[in-house]
Amino acid sequence: MRRLSPLTLFVLSAFGWILALTAAWSVVSAWTSYPVGVLSHMALEQGAPMWVRQVRLSPGAMEVDTAISVPVAQAGGRRGEVSIEVRPAHYAYGLPIFLALVLAARGKGRLTRAVGGYVLLLPFQAFSLTMSALMQMVLAAQTDIRLLRVAQWQMEAIIYGYQWGSLVVPTLAPILLWLWMDRQFVSDVLVRGWRGALPVAPS
Repeated sequence: MRRLSPLTLFVLSAFGWILALTAAWSVVSAWTSYPVGVLSHMALEQGAPMWVRQVRLSPGAMEVDTAISVPVAQAGGRRGEVSIEVRPAHYAYGLPIFLALVLAARGKGRLTRAVGGYVLLLPFQAFSLTMSALMQMVLAAQTDIRLLRVAQWQMEAIIYGYQWGSLVVPTLAPILLWLWMDRQFVSDVLVRGWRGALPVAPS
């Protein structure tokens, strides 16, 4: 029986670890993502003080009371200030992906890399969460730059930041971080495995 190549073993192991760790992470994500909310809280208060009145953070949720007032339907023309809620764990699912890659690569120092990766991923996850909160405010104001009191380019920057933060960063950041932290394994196993799988050109 032919033995599986190191590259194949890594792929199968990583897939199995992702399934197992994602299931475990879904149970504790409210707590592991709490620091993400703390960083986002700080970013919102420092970066958008003209919009943010108060941020309330609890495990699993972050509520933002804003200074953005919009007309309230069936309220006689009165206006109400917008409140939004975002979930820090919604953009923190890259953690089990990163941990799965670290465990599948084996080798020494896995605990150190796991802890270091968790800390290094927090700013990326906070960026995604912050952009999601800002995007909700923009949508609540119906993208009215006069109501938001911002320039057109600032609103477009929020929209592009939200797209990157929701579609690209949560998945790409953990993979790139692992490639950097486990670059010796990548060079010895993955690169050599890919080269070995390439068809040999006829002479």
